[in-house]
Amino acid sequence: MKTYKVAVIGGDGIGPEVTASAVKVLKKAGDKCGFAFEFTECDAGGCSIDKYGVPLTEQTLDICKSSDAVLLGAVGGPKWDGVDASIRPERALLGLRSGLGLYSNLRPALMFKELAAASPLKNVESIDILIVRELTGGIYFGKHGRAELSETLSDGSVKGLTAYDTEEYSTAEITRILKEGFRYAQGRNKKLTLVDKANVLESSRLWREIASELAPSYPDVTLDYLYVDNCSMQLINRPSTFDVIVTSNMFGDILSDEAGMITGSIGMLPSASLGSPGTPGMYEPVHGSAPDIAGTGKANPLATILSASMLLRWSLGESEASDLIEKAVRDTLADGYRTVDIKGGSSDITIVDTEGMTAAVLNRI
Repeated sequence: MKTYKVAVIGGDGIGPEVTASAVKVLKKAGDKCGFAFEFTECDAGGCSIDKYGVPLTEQTLDICKSSDAVLLGAVGGPKWDGVDASIRPERALLGLRSGLGLYSNLRPALMFKELAAASPLKNVESIDILIVRELTGGIYFGKHGRAELSETLSDGSVKGLTAYDTEEYSTAEITRILKEGFRYAQGRNKKLTLVDKANVLESSRLWREIASELAPSYPDVTLDYLYVDNCSMQLINRPSTFDVIVTSNMFGDILSDEAGMITGSIGMLPSASLGSPGTPGMYEPVHGSAPDIAGTGKANPLATILSASMLLRWSLGESEASDLIEKAVRDTLADGYRTVDIKGGSSDITIVDTEGMTAAVLNRI
């Protein structure tokens, strides 16, 4: 029997709860489709700081590198707000992405018809958006620091201590993520929207130049452009018109959270972080660690379960098992099961906790 090696990083807050749910679902899907898993639990984030003094150890990174895929819960929380910026829990994510060479982040925002009432938008027919986010460049990885400046402002005050973060992109980084965007658009509704701030940022103008050069190689894809502030409005105004959005690291981070909320709950959004073929992908829910509900049973495991489905499809090539999980989630929602974050204004529903939702999905695989 084929056995896949998966590194499991529960992390902080509700992370361990939702990854435990996803592991159960993966095991059930594997049993049904004739393959098995070898799960290795690792620490990263705040829990790693508490144990080892750093958010990501070389041991955890090595385990991830030697695995077929990585399943991640969430990292961070107020407990670690006071630690030095160089070892904040979020640095674990940046370290994993750069260490594994994960430059492409896929964040699908799909509205399940059963959750239309949970959306803050009215009369939305459908939402099915794929956000392709560049993951290892931009302002999160650019030069940053602080400096004392003696320049004088217009009111006569001296600037003094100044912090800076640099948005920087190379032609190679932009080209490879744009090609991903075009490729995914070809497999969907053949529409690609590049989101940037080209009216202000030189880096964004380079994105547009390269996109226009690549476009003739994808004649079946319609390419258009939106400034990020306009896109944030249009996602509210006309979400059904979007197909694939490709954008930079920070813009993708923000827009994918917005897209998640308009589909009903950020607790429903999975994601995949991918690199070159043959390298392990990392799969995680878009939501954060939500420490305020950790241990209460209120966490929605569906985003992590759907991330596990993406893991099966994108890293392991087990499409049949992935389909089983996605159908089980749809059937669970159709049968009226809801966690509190997706109850909306629906009637004839059954409110369940994390374990109850997990059990409902398992029963439908």
